[in-house]
Amino acid sequence: MAAAHSPLDGVAAAAEGALRALHGCFAAVSVWERERGRLRVLVNAGERGSDEERFPADESYPVHNFPEVAEFLHEEWVGGRPHAWVESLERPASAGDSSPAPHRIEVLRRRHRGSCVIAPIVLHGRAWGELYVARPLGAPVFGRADADFATVLAAVTAAGIVQNERLEEARRLAYTDPLTGLGNRRAVDARLDEAVERHLADGTVVSLVVCDLNGLKRVNDTLGHAQGDRLLERFGSLLSLCGARLPGALAARLGGDEFCLLTVGPPADEVVRAAEELCLRARRLELGEGVACGIASTGDPIGPVRTARRLFRLADAAQYRAKAAGAEKPVVAGRDGGREDPVVRLADRPPEPPRTERRRIRGRRP
Repeated sequence: MAAAHSPLDGVAAAAEGALRALHGCFAAVSVWERERGRLRVLVNAGERGSDEERFPADESYPVHNFPEVAEFLHEEWVGGRPHAWVESLERPASAGDSSPAPHRIEVLRRRHRGSCVIAPIVLHGRAWGELYVARPLGAPVFGRADADFATVLAAVTAAGIVQNERLEEARRLAYTDPLTGLGNRRAVDARLDEAVERHLADGTVVSLVVCDLNGLKRVNDTLGHAQGDRLLERFGSLLSLCGARLPGALAARLGGDEFCLLTVGPPADEVVRAAEELCLRARRLELGEGVACGIASTGDPIGPVRTARRLFRLADAAQYRAKAAGAEKPVVAGRDGGREDPVVRLADRPPEPPRTERRRIRGRRP
């Protein structure tokens, strides 16, 4: 589980490990969804039936099919854990104290399995789900020692799930702005590098919108930083709302009063329309003075974009032009835009002077 690349892969590793350890033919890990009153299967391992997928999209069962574990949904354990039990076609609930579960027996029969052991997975003192391992017809039926071992395996699984949750939370915090809940600069850099690589590989359109929130310093100085934070949060919500129009867009706060929107796939015109809506909504905010917005997209005539840094420089230059012009609409690199219709073109080197001017320069004497 520790070597898994995702929480679901970790759960799959637990199921496969329990399958081998208990000499079963099939194993599953499921989660109890209290709010929906159902047991949802996360992973099926081993010899699966025709209706069993490795990672089911929506394989779930209502709680009332499992009366033997209904108590686990309400009870909390302090200093102890519920014990695993066994169900079999020969001796229902023979290795535990639970009453027979007709649904489990019917499933064993339908899938040609002879017995199963069920171990509740407990996290933070509450039942999180269950570990289920089955053996085929004709194989030795699970006994008390197997139930004891399954209880230990469920505890190990629970520890692995908790560790994965902590790692996921650490990853989330590392890539999230704590004030707005948007992505942060680290998230943008990582996604933009991947996006440019994809653009170079297959021509996918990559667009970057860079925004500078106007009036934040005035709000901080006159109304206090609490109101400034409120302005940042409200604009962050607007950015997320407008970005939702663009599939897969990443809305982020770069730091201070700077924000951005990164898209991979949508045409440049759609990105510009979303940015125009953002500018319009930002002007209507109770606090602040609107937003200066610059856009750079590989779908526009901005020259070759081989690095994330170049696209960022283009979008940033467009944003600075919008700021200087007091533009109420986005300024787009490679296009006309802004109050005075400036054209933003950022080259790797300064443009050469006109031919007549070059002649005069060459003709001068030191």
